[in-house]
Amino acid sequence: MGPKMAATRQGRSMVRIDRISTGTGDDGTTGLGDGTRVPKDDLRVEAYGSVDELNAALGLVVADGAPPRIATLLAAVQNDLFDVGSDLCVPGRSDDRGRIDASYVRRLERELAAWNTGLEPLSSFVLPGGSPLAARLHVARTICRRAERRVASCRRADPARTNPGVLTYLNRLSDLLFVLARVANDGGRSDVPWRPGEGKG
Repeated sequence: MGPKMAATRQGRSMVRIDRISTGTGDDGTTGLGDGTRVPKDDLRVEAYGSVDELNAALGLVVADGAPPRIATLLAAVQNDLFDVGSDLCVPGRSDDRGRIDASYVRRLERELAAWNTGLEPLSSFVLPGGSPLAARLHVARTICRRAERRVASCRRADPARTNPGVLTYLNRLSDLLFVLARVANDGGRSDVPWRPGEGKG
């Protein structure tokens, strides 16, 4: 999640960053938010690293001229993703499920329903492309799906300490990014359809 930081479960309190480089990871390990040292390719680190990559991809979408309404939504999602990363970085307990709860998911579902209204009906799978904005949103969507897969691995390996809400949130977010990509393609009218078998000689 960027610089080394001490994560906290104190509600919405801010995190103090004492220094950017600690040198403690030179042996190939990193510290989780609870102080546990794990290999840098640990499943949990892969999961919140993928979430961090998704956040950066969304930052590019916003910085590269997304329309204000989409930019505002994605900025809120970027903030959510730090909550997601915190839940993954600090392994939870059965009595402490983390920041991401059903309210986050319901908000995404409301956005999904609103943005999906009025889109051209899908008659085929679509290729990741069309407008530059749609293409960038598709890139973010695929990173989101990878983050979802990594979190699924964490859930399978360590279910009692991995917030199940994180998996649901990422699942809904990937759907929302797909819908936003269609919005960016003139409401789906500029989507690039998949043509099965077109490359056969």
